[in-house]
Order: sequence, then structure tokens, then C-alpha cells
Amino acid sequence: MASDRSELSRDHKSVVREEFTRQAARYAANPTVSNPDRAARLVSAVQPSSDARVLEVATGPGYVALGFAPACREVVGVDLTEAPLAIAERNRQERGLKNVRFEVADAERLPFEDGEFDVVICCLAFHHLEAPGKVLGEMTRVSRPGGKVAVEDMIASEHANRAAFHNAFENLRDPSHTRACPLSELLGLFAGAVLEVEQVETTTVVQDAERWLANAHTPPDRAAQVRGMLERDSVEDLSGTRPAF
Repeated sequence: MASDRSELSRDHKSVVREEFTRQAARYAANPTVSNPDRAARLVSAVQPSSDARVLEVATGPGYVALGFAPACREVVGVDLTEAPLAIAERNRQERGLKNVRFEVADAERLPFEDGEFDVVICCLAFHHLEAPGKVLGEMTRVSRPGGKVAVEDMIASEHANRAAFHNAFENLRDPSHTRACPLSELLGLFAGAVLEVEQVETTTVVQDAERWLANAHTPPDRAAQVRGMLERDSVEDLSGTRPAF
């Protein structure tokens, strides 16, 4: 029992650092993450000015930050974990981009002045946060008045029992996962940050289950539990994610 209590009491940010240090290379190689079209779609949606200063929170391997670089004056990418930032820096050097830099920072305490950026973005990270509202507040703080704040993330069902099933298998796969929010809750976070929602887009991303498990280095016993949950889900439609076998 002592080990269980120790696991429960671990600081979540330490779990995130541990998981994304282990997952860094595979995560960066995941086609759903590395696909340049993903960053291009976000750039198109945000439409930053050529003189914009852009901040990406939880940049990981930096693909989105690097996607914004040709369209903007300056891009800064921050992340809690050093391992993916090292990959981001290699990617920057390979592309020869001079207007991007990467640094370690805690999203709950961004090391920037109020209103320092024209655009602040965060992609595929809110479901790893314990306090997404606090992070969105920080993103808003460092965005200038009239600036743009954009969040891209997975969403869970609007129905609590279905969302709970979804989050249960996500957390089994990757303990750095906290909770995917329903879209209505994400919109509520924007309202709470006194942001005006101007645009909402949704799409479907199809993951290969075995690659998805391998990316997180999910232990065999947990991976077996996840497969079993997905098989049930494919028959009983328990989460709304519609897994297919």
C-alpha cells in the first residue's frame, strides 16, 4: 500500500517530465505530431501578421513553433521538459531558422511580461495539465490586448460517463494524461479568461493503436488493459471515440 500512496502523491509535473523524457523521440516521430499540415492549418486559422511575436506553450519537439516561423517576426517555444526541447532545437538548426528560440518554462508561471506577445498558442497539451484554466490565464496575461490566443487539444464527450471511460484508458496508456475536457468546458475556460471566442474547428485524428501505445512506452499489463477497453468500446460505444478493429 505504501507504494500506491507514493504514486498518488507524486507531483504531476514530475510525472510529465519523466514521461516526456522517455517518450520524446517516439513522440517527435509520430506522424500525427510531425505532419507539417497540422502546423500549417493552425497558422492559417490564426493568420498572424508578419510582424507578430508568437509564443508556443508546451512546444514539445517544436513543429508548430517552426511552422509559424516563416510567417512571423519571432517565435518562442517553451516546454517543461528538456528532452523534447533538444529535439526542437535540432529541428530548428536543420531548417536554418534564425527567428525561433526554445527554452524551459513552467506554463503555470510563464517568464514573460504582460502583453509581450501578439499570438499565444498551445497544442495537444491541455489534457496533460492539472490546472488548464490557470495556464490559459497565463497565456492571456502575456498576450497583448487585441492579441490572439489559440488552443488545440483532444476533446472528450459531453456526457460524464463517456468522458470518464475515455480518460481512463488514456491515463492507463500514459500517466501524464490528466483529463481531456469536453468542448463546452474548454469554451468555458476561455470565457473565464475573459477571451472572446472567434473561431472553433473540430476534426478527427485516427491513431494506430499499437503505435499509440508504443509511443508512450505503455507497460505490457497496462497495454493489455487498454486493448481490452478499446475492444469493449468498439462494441458498446462507451467513450464516443469510435475505436475500430
